[in-house]
Amino acid sequence: MRSHYCGALNANHVGEQVELCGWVHRRRDHGGVIFLDIRDRTGIVQVVYDPDTQDSFAVADRARNEFVLRMSGRVRPRPEGTVNPDMATGEVEVLGATLEILNASATPPFQLDEHSDAGEDVRLKYRYLDLRRPEMQQRLQMRAQVTGAVRRFLESQGYWEVETPTLTKATPEGARDYLVPSRTHPGQFFALPQSPQVFKQLLMVSGVDKYYQIARCYRDEDLRHDRQPEFTQIDIEASFVTEEDVRSLTENMLRSVFLGVLGVTLPAFPVLTWEEAIRRFGSDKPDLRNPIELTDVADLMGEVEFKVFKGPANDAKGRVVALRAPGGGSLSRKLIDDYTDFVGRYGAKGLAYIKVNDLEAGTEGLQSPIIKFLPEAVVREVLQRVGAENGDLVFFGADTASVVADAMGALRNELGRDLGLIRGDWAPCWVTTWPMFEEARDGTLTPAHHPFTQPTCSIEELLARPEIAQAAAYDVVLNGYELGGGSLRIHQCDMQNAVFDVLNISNEAEVKFGFLLEALQFGCPPHGGIALGMDRLVMLMSGTHAIRDVIAFPKTQTAACLMSAAPSVVDEEQLRELHIRLRKTD
Repeated sequence: MRSHYCGALNANHVGEQVELCGWVHRRRDHGGVIFLDIRDRTGIVQVVYDPDTQDSFAVADRARNEFVLRMSGRVRPRPEGTVNPDMATGEVEVLGATLEILNASATPPFQLDEHSDAGEDVRLKYRYLDLRRPEMQQRLQMRAQVTGAVRRFLESQGYWEVETPTLTKATPEGARDYLVPSRTHPGQFFALPQSPQVFKQLLMVSGVDKYYQIARCYRDEDLRHDRQPEFTQIDIEASFVTEEDVRSLTENMLRSVFLGVLGVTLPAFPVLTWEEAIRRFGSDKPDLRNPIELTDVADLMGEVEFKVFKGPANDAKGRVVALRAPGGGSLSRKLIDDYTDFVGRYGAKGLAYIKVNDLEAGTEGLQSPIIKFLPEAVVREVLQRVGAENGDLVFFGADTASVVADAMGALRNELGRDLGLIRGDWAPCWVTTWPMFEEARDGTLTPAHHPFTQPTCSIEELLARPEIAQAAAYDVVLNGYELGGGSLRIHQCDMQNAVFDVLNISNEAEVKFGFLLEALQFGCPPHGGIALGMDRLVMLMSGTHAIRDVIAFPKTQTAACLMSAAPSVVDEEQLRELHIRLRKTD
């Protein structure tokens, strides 16, 4: 039906007869000449109809926004003074000869151009219209390019794409499973996979050696702007590899993707231990474009009069830090109060500060509600330690180590944005040497990653001191977002059983993972891998701030689809076939 795509036309096509199909992006009637901007997924081109083509002119007169058209005409240069440098096709236009309306359109509920101001709820309800917008088309195109680049790179490295099941057993991976009732096994349920973790390990037992998959995964958890109940991850696993092998492969893959899709050469990937990342940045996914760092000052506060600092400074689980905000002295008291409220969301009880007006004037050159409680020598040492200069603001955090890291790490990010301190476009890094376990609110231990991660200690050391065990785990971080996480895996049955023992899930694990434990006894090779979030990667590369913008049909923050009205009520007959009876709630 067409000879060319709209966005592909340029000066090289001048004089050619072309046939185009697309939607009316905009219609303009200029004194008897009708201009139609015709849009398809490649872009927009201007088509001109004048009264000389009487039949086609009459059709153009009836056409309205979002009508679907087929037309033919001759490409010509735009008249002098009408070239549009903002359009890829802005040097040319098409003098229309024929025009056919393939389908009319109702008036769209919102504008499908750069001037659209529709709320997200409207955009999601009419997602099929929202996806027509050029910026959304570009994001879907970028996603396809990224997927293709990943596949080409991994296949060039000898990796096989292998599909793993999406109907499986529930797994303890930190989130709730989506359950699927079985009609043929009454009272039993499949679970949609939170990841292909167990199956890719079984593929290593099988001798596949190098596996990858662009995998769909499902987690029934509370949503945020960068999470969805169903998502896509780049899943990679290989046998006989070291941590350095996996990190090198991942770096090279990301470099290849960024260069091929964006023409961007990523900088070096510095390696931070988890402990260093928390100490310096208060986060295990630090944005290294931000120069602000946390500075420990507990050693200076053990004897001060100010109990807010003194208590945590003398508590083995406490921490006191100072954070220098360059140029922060210009912040108003209201903004400082707003920051105090902000850190309160992370459990902080307050936010102390010192405003540096004149370092040479000593304490007389400082403003702070807490300075009267601190010896001058302590204040001087703190300011020297953080490298304070005139015009700076120094914030303090004092509480348990976890609260301080969460609150001050978040404040660091907020200040970096508000003060315009972010430098550079891309700052990747690795965070390695993670704790094997973390303490839950009830005092029990849970996996910091997942229970199949290889500890770096012996079985005896693991069982004796599990709280200090470290893992051969590594996360790749970009601009403050965790792009992916991976680890070397447990490949020996005894070690896997020991980890299950520490987690007090041995009986549960035998039921759920007996097949894995059995497989580990049949010559499982050492192996490791990584999984990267495809949605989050494309979100960052496309410059948007929500993964919903790079997913064709996403869910809302309540895990609902406004367009199809899912989830929905199921009729009684279908429930009966599945042997399910709904229980009334109060």
